[in-house]
Amino acid sequence: MEMKDQFYNYIVQLQDTITSALEEVDGSGTFKEDVWKRPEGGGGRTRVIENGAVFEKGGVNISAVHGALPESMQTYFGVKDADFFACGLSLVLHPKNPFVPTVHANWRYFEMYDQEGKIVDQWFGGGQDLTPYYLFEEDAVHFHTVCKKACDQHHPDFYAKYKDRCDSYFWNAHRNEARGIGGLFFDYCKATNDMYMNAWYAFVTQVGDSFLDSYIPIVTKRKELAYNEHQRDWQEIRRGRYVEFNLVHDKGTLFGLRTNGRIESILMSLPPHVQWRYDHQPEKGSEEEKLIIVLKNPKEWVQP
Repeated sequence: MEMKDQFYNYIVQLQDTITSALEEVDGSGTFKEDVWKRPEGGGGRTRVIENGAVFEKGGVNISAVHGALPESMQTYFGVKDADFFACGLSLVLHPKNPFVPTVHANWRYFEMYDQEGKIVDQWFGGGQDLTPYYLFEEDAVHFHTVCKKACDQHHPDFYAKYKDRCDSYFWNAHRNEARGIGGLFFDYCKATNDMYMNAWYAFVTQVGDSFLDSYIPIVTKRKELAYNEHQRDWQEIRRGRYVEFNLVHDKGTLFGLRTNGRIESILMSLPPHVQWRYDHQPEKGSEEEKLIIVLKNPKEWVQP
């Protein structure tokens, strides 16, 4: 079986596994499914949950698109007249309770072809990261511990390398702060003498399979905590920073827009209720300031 078919079959199954688990932890919300086609080639299966008991909005999407690489992306990759295939699973979950963190994850595979249809480049990418509104250090340690365990089964240096890349990538440069408390981020994972594509496949799917273990225990622990209007306001203010990152810096969003991607699927990552307050600053010594301190100075949650 070709790699692109193998990985696509994996994300189809993973989408089913993740959405079933999320519906169970929510208790009342269910995912609405939307199957779509891309005029230039390919399509996807979008699943969105809204106004659940736990998840205010979330999406778990898969897609497999192909065709001529748009001119804007030819310039980006430094190629001419190339065709491409890209598939992946992307998810974002925005819980209602401000003590439950937002989470994002993506696992993807890309091929590029010459005019004869021969593969001239191929790679995997992905990762998962956590964006809390209130900092529970034990939750951060748990999330990173699961990430490290998945990495350690494939290479002793992967966790430290991809944790650092996550901290660098999800950095809101115009705010001089991280979007969240990180996780893993890897891209352009190509065949080398040490890691063949089958080895990269094993690594990426290991990380994908670890997602529910990294997130569901945190949701279960925090979803019933009582919160007030002040804490909800803070959540919505911080969601504004999440939106800023996705629209200004995120490569996945830009790739989707430049390849005539399905706009509803691309922008499903945006939360439903957001605030922007002029020059808002948390009170000194508050739980809100505690979060900001960490976002401005990313820390090591587990030993590499």
